[in-house]
Amino acid sequence: MYAGEGPLLTCTAKNNSELFHAVLGGLGQFGIITRARIPPEPAPQRVKWVRMLYSDFSAFTGDQERLISINGRKDDKAVDYVEGSLLMGWLENWRSSFFHPANYSIIISLITTHGIIYSLEVVKYYNDQTRFTIDEELQLMLKGEEELRSQGLWEVPHPWLNLFIPKSQIENFNEGVFRNIVLIRNITSGLVLVYPMNRNKWDDMMSAVIPYEDVFYTVGFLRASGFDNWEAFDDQNSEILKFCDEARIEVKQYLPHYTTKEDRMKHFGPKWKTFVERKSMFDPKSILSPGQRIFNSN
Repeated sequence: MYAGEGPLLTCTAKNNSELFHAVLGGLGQFGIITRARIPPEPAPQRVKWVRMLYSDFSAFTGDQERLISINGRKDDKAVDYVEGSLLMGWLENWRSSFFHPANYSIIISLITTHGIIYSLEVVKYYNDQTRFTIDEELQLMLKGEEELRSQGLWEVPHPWLNLFIPKSQIENFNEGVFRNIVLIRNITSGLVLVYPMNRNKWDDMMSAVIPYEDVFYTVGFLRASGFDNWEAFDDQNSEILKFCDEARIEVKQYLPHYTTKEDRMKHFGPKWKTFVERKSMFDPKSILSPGQRIFNSN
């Protein structure tokens, strides 16, 4: 990694620790990562994958929270993967292929009746004679990319919005955003993910900011637009953030972009002081400032 000035450094949680944690959620203000090493884990021999559909949001979130509360690696009752998403229309993407064709009409009927169906995916690893189909799943994902590229739909704007929502306010977010903004606007291209995480899995030394509650939700609006209609997606993102502000939902954006110092200080909260100190430490000449315009006014 290159810091704002100085030699190429190798950083880990123990070596050059301050810089290592600063760049995680640091909005490019402290250094440029030139290479990253992510050690893989052994692939499981077998996997059980289940997808469940809910019309009741409280039941959906309650089951997710119960699943992540059993999170010990050696706990036989723990699951290995939990993810939630919204179904608001029948999307011809790589995920829809996981449904058996015999269930298509049932799923469409549920969406028609309830407007939104909440989908919960759960994965459990186990050992047996290997028949795991991970290669097939990866090929399916790559096929989806190839199809989008062939249609000229891969290199298009992606007006994504990624949010962290406190557990105590996720019900209000569902009513105000999912049902009264997203459903009404009916922009169905792309994915909307929603799933909980445990705060104790995050390191407070990181620059990334998350809610203060022990459990919080990640909500990802992973949209892909055309070059002529991205404004509709951008407008929806703005409406979502405006609702959260007016409803006093203490949302935190992942990789936020703010235009005023006051908004940045509000976002970082108690971490703002550390953020500024790290800037002076690793990029004193503000070489890396222009992109986000946090530490310069030009």
